[in-house]
Amino acid sequence: MLQQRLSDLLSLRHQHLETAKIFTAEELKRATNNYDENGVIGERGYGKVYKGILPDGQKVAIKKSKIGDQSQIEQFINEITILLQIDHRNVVKLVGCCLEIEVPLLVYEFIANGTLFHHIHEKGKASVLPWKLRLRIASETAEALAYFHTATYTPIIHRDVKTSNILLDENYTAKVSDSGASMLIPTNQNQLTTFVQGTLGYLDPEYFHSNQLTEKSDVYSFGVVLAELLTSKKPVSFDRPGGERSLAMLFVSAVEEDRLHHVLDGDIVDEVNAEEVKKVADLAKMCLCVKGKERPNMKEVAYELKGLINLDKHGEKVIFVEKKMNTCLIHP
Repeated sequence: MLQQRLSDLLSLRHQHLETAKIFTAEELKRATNNYDENGVIGERGYGKVYKGILPDGQKVAIKKSKIGDQSQIEQFINEITILLQIDHRNVVKLVGCCLEIEVPLLVYEFIANGTLFHHIHEKGKASVLPWKLRLRIASETAEALAYFHTATYTPIIHRDVKTSNILLDENYTAKVSDSGASMLIPTNQNQLTTFVQGTLGYLDPEYFHSNQLTEKSDVYSFGVVLAELLTSKKPVSFDRPGGERSLAMLFVSAVEEDRLHHVLDGDIVDEVNAEEVKKVADLAKMCLCVKGKERPNMKEVAYELKGLINLDKHGEKVIFVEKKMNTCLIHP
């Protein structure tokens, strides 16, 4: 039954995209040296991700779920359905899958440089990410999310946008990953009623309180990502005072009270980039509006960030933030 459903999905893949390969269980067992624990490159509630090497030398990441119930199979089907719609340079590419075992396997391109979270927060790593690189990573991530929302056959809400789901390749190009929680939005709807799923610190408060999932939920989460890039602070920290544990609340308060400089990462801000940093901070604040209707959409966010990069190159004026600035409450 599972094999037939997936075969049907694979046959519906757009003709201009490469066909995802069906691997045998033995092929992937060899690629991972029998799932050697030394090859684990990620571990979450659903299971583990192993680094593998195919016979042609291609490096891959193999997602192996824990043996579970029908809901895990349905999540696998959902992830395949999502991934078969996507062809974007800033989204981790699906290479193929294996259907022979009880819990199917997903095979992705291998992204060499780990997660954005790792680079921002691990001691000694943050220095590798100067401001211009952070701005480019933000722009590429926004482009990928705008693609999810507007350029796929059926609009997709990622639903778990966070720095640990943004991978960096050898050139520090951003790659959005982990579409397992994503949702397809029917063309005749602009929201879905669903159980709340996401990560503490990134979760859209409007979605949390209403169970109404919209594309603006990804916008809020992306606002937290921008705040992380600007401050190098974690989205939630119990080491901070009570009112500052949420980075989103801390950041919006700092912008509104004209004390942004108190929360910015001083190692990435200087006189040369101060104005650019302020524009991104204003954009992040807009994304973090409690009310979804007051947030920009991802296409507008991507346009603004791309404009800032183009401003560096060509001296073009960027006016989106000035035109659309508004005051966002930090409490409903």
